[in-house]
Amino acid sequence: MKRRTFLSSTIAGASLASLPVINSTADDTKGNRQVFDLKTIRLKLDKHKLFDEYAEKALIPSLNRLGAKAVGVYVETQPPQTQPKPLTYYVLVPYDNVEQWATISAKLSADAEYQKAAASYLAAQAADPIYDRIESSLLRAFETMPKVEKPSGKPQVYNLRIYESHNEAAGQKKIEMFNQGEIAIFRRVGLTPVFFGETIAGLRMPNLTYLLAFNDDKARTDAWNKFRGDPEWLKLKAIPEYEDKKIVSRITNTLLTPAAYSQI
Repeated sequence: MKRRTFLSSTIAGASLASLPVINSTADDTKGNRQVFDLKTIRLKLDKHKLFDEYAEKALIPSLNRLGAKAVGVYVETQPPQTQPKPLTYYVLVPYDNVEQWATISAKLSADAEYQKAAASYLAAQAADPIYDRIESSLLRAFETMPKVEKPSGKPQVYNLRIYESHNEAAGQKKIEMFNQGEIAIFRRVGLTPVFFGETIAGLRMPNLTYLLAFNDDKARTDAWNKFRGDPEWLKLKAIPEYEDKKIVSRITNTLLTPAAYSQI
């Protein structure tokens, strides 16, 4: 066995072994429910151009070539201000299953074409880093939305929301609520979903994360207002076991702008 092949296999195996045990189904093993790698990257001041060049010309082409079909890149929206502020980027990579995630992750680090294209980014020195740190979560798609859905047109506003729960049972109950009807209501009122995922490895577990797309901020505001008054939503949230105070302990709400080169 060649040394590079051995190393890739070893890294992939270690990545899989480090994951927590999760409730798997036949659909998961067949790849019918995707997994998503969602990275949060808090850049240092004035490093966004270097990161954009890296993501557009090195990371995304390499991931596409290795089998990840589409990559989303988004920037956290900032209010108007007089002083420049470091940007936070979100990178979304869908995979067919956990095995593909582990395999591509191992291959990327050893890929000569990627190393060449990413040379400037990878050569950053400790005295002048590009970012503070990268936070990464691995998510498993919901049963009723098993794959990322690329929105039509060119949405300019994305809404990333994270729902944390006080324990695993409460987290599963909120997922059940989405699967039982909330996602369908979202679609009907204009809250266009890109993905819904349960975090199986990452920060602030247990939690679920989802991403919505809108043409502009007015469309976002109108859709949420329509949702809040929707009769089916009012009926669903009135079910005692679905009360927010019983199953959701914290919600993080972030507005994002897609990078010009984002594929999702």
